[in-house]
Amino acid sequence: MLEGLAEGETDPQVLAALKQPELRATPQQLADALAAAATMDREQRQVLQRFLERAKLIDRHLVQLHEATARCLRSHPEAVVRLAGVEESAGASKSDRSPKGNRVMRRVLNQAANAAVKTKGSIFQLQYRRLVPRLGHSKTVWAIAHRLCRLAWKILHEGVEYIEYGLTRDAKALQRRTAKLVRELRSLGYQVMPPAAPTQV
Repeated sequence: MLEGLAEGETDPQVLAALKQPELRATPQQLADALAAAATMDREQRQVLQRFLERAKLIDRHLVQLHEATARCLRSHPEAVVRLAGVEESAGASKSDRSPKGNRVMRRVLNQAANAAVKTKGSIFQLQYRRLVPRLGHSKTVWAIAHRLCRLAWKILHEGVEYIEYGLTRDAKALQRRTAKLVRELRSLGYQVMPPAAPTQV
């Protein structure tokens, strides 16, 4: 729809028909929202086009970086598989204290922690909910980032596997998460066989 606007389309119905399938709004709702399309002048459309070009460039760069990362990781297949495991290792420290280190690594860990606490049903989401009333958002996220760092060190240096039990040991949820992780590993070029489903007794 944005590309249509940038290219000069003014008919709200035509623009609404360009919506992505996952968009929940109805065609009529979109048409109503796009009724002002005809009021956009050439300069506004040019600005929109520049933003769309920038977004596409960022997407291309992300794909290139993803491929470069995958190439780098292929020399460490066992470590990658262990880090992308589906269970949680035992024995990791839960301390939220950490010395100041590499700023780039701290930023990466912080981003990973923010993503982890938003993962529905994860142990990190449970830990976040437990700590945030006492520590606040920033300190809680860093506590989780510190735990992620220690878990990664333990997995890589001690050869243990990560087991994500989550909030409950839901067999279906575990199967879905396993399938997702297998797909991600395969997209990086690894040959991964999902574990056999446990036999029901």
